[in-house]
Amino acid sequence: MNILIIMGPPYSGKGTQCEFLKDILNYKHISTGDVCRKETSNKTEIGLLLSKYEENGDLVPDSTMKTLFGMTLDENLNEKGMILDGYPRTIPQVDDLLELIKERNLNVEKVLHIEVPKEELLVRAKKRAATSNRKDDKDEHTHVKRIEVFENETKPAINYLATLMSVDTFDGLGTIASITNNIKSSLIN
Repeated sequence: MNILIIMGPPYSGKGTQCEFLKDILNYKHISTGDVCRKETSNKTEIGLLLSKYEENGDLVPDSTMKTLFGMTLDENLNEKGMILDGYPRTIPQVDDLLELIKERNLNVEKVLHIEVPKEELLVRAKKRAATSNRKDDKDEHTHVKRIEVFENETKPAINYLATLMSVDTFDGLGTIASITNNIKSSLIN
């Protein structure tokens, strides 16, 4: 099984692109947020721990995410491939994920990084807040905090990952279709 990792700031369109890519590649889309919300809504032991971080827009501790993603990988070993959306988010999580993948004899096929300027991210966050049913999407401070966490934690993780393997970067401005076509072209090559 191959693994595609998609990275970028919140509101960059990662989830939207994953919806197209999962159909194009016939891979399973694994959204970190969805995995965490499922655990939280099922009130599992790990879900109760996750809920306190998610509501504040904080990153979940790396050790908890490693446990959660080990379980997630094991549950999906029969898939043709997986698209990881939202994990890894920190430098230690990069190392944890690579360890989890190696232990299971899996392969990272490609890393995709979508870039969007901060000003545009804030515009997109407000639009999403207007249509979202998620409590954490309604708070403007959470939007800013999520973007700051990306800048301080995830951007360095992307740079670190780029020292270990190829990371293809895409401009997240433009039409959804044009971004999808650019990503699709990189996957064919």
